[in-house]
Amino acid sequence: MMRNFKILVSILCVLIVVYFMNTNSQNQLLSTSDQAIIIDKNQIKKILIQQDGDALELVKNDTLWTISGNDTLIIKSRSIDDFFNKVLEIKKETIISENPEKYATYSIDDSTGTHLALIDSLDKTIGYYIFGKSKSDYSRSYIRIKEDPNVYLADQNVIYMLSTRPTYWGETAQQENNQIPQSPSLKSNN
Repeated sequence: MMRNFKILVSILCVLIVVYFMNTNSQNQLLSTSDQAIIIDKNQIKKILIQQDGDALELVKNDTLWTISGNDTLIIKSRSIDDFFNKVLEIKKETIISENPEKYATYSIDDSTGTHLALIDSLDKTIGYYIFGKSKSDYSRSYIRIKEDPNVYLADQNVIYMLSTRPTYWGETAQQENNQIPQSPSLKSNN
């Protein structure tokens, strides 16, 4: 009887050790989210976006953003707000690849990626990022930070907010001032 008890206790101890080893190894596999772009937003004075051979530069003059080389468009507040509240808040999750030879697979190489450079008032690049489209999950994108060779899965897709089309970022003053006309029944009778 004592021998059976010792065997049972030994088996129980082995199962407990295996359980803790398994739990520890699974905790290492959990995906974590870290802020991908760690920059003081107030330092950003220029935003340079490059994609498919096109480029667009946004410049902050005091408190007003403008599109370089375009004096007919006024920046849409929604577009610049989305940039600061969504693009700059993107989180990097799982490492997808550590191999620079696979950058093209993730559309994150120099020719197929969407490049984002953040520049301060001294014309110094304070952040450089390359975004790529995920072919399997359209609600996410890939991100590579210039100093880091790893390709990360991002927590959301922000590539459409990194357009090089001036009309994405700006509108004419006439468009901005256009208001939806009220129907005659809603106008007040004065």
